[in-house]
Amino acid sequence: MSGKSKRGFASMDPERQREIASKGGRAAHAKGTAHEWSRDEARNAGRKGGEVVSRDRAHMAAIGREGGEARGRSTARSRQASNFADRESRVSVTREGMPAPQAAGERQGTTPPRDEATR
Repeated sequence: MSGKSKRGFASMDPERQREIASKGGRAAHAKGTAHEWSRDEARNAGRKGGEVVSRDRAHMAAIGREGGEARGRSTARSRQASNFADRESRVSVTREGMPAPQAAGERQGTTPPRDEATR
């Protein structure tokens, strides 16, 4: 444990805990406060709760900001991996370790490598 002694409910044996916990459920039913919601009741409760939370603009802004940051990290990470794969897949090397000639149009927008004869 983390240095604290168990007190109260936590110090009881599991059988005693079960006994006490089961009384809580029975007490709620006897009092009439325990009931299952219908689909409509649950839907309305969820809708009302969502409306209340959505009114807190600062809270909603924080949620959106966190989502945007997470999205940005994953997008940047995948873009970085993609760029690395693109760069690495374009490199061809001969047995002598020299860059291999590229097929026409394979690397558009780049200057072809100069060989010794054209210098």
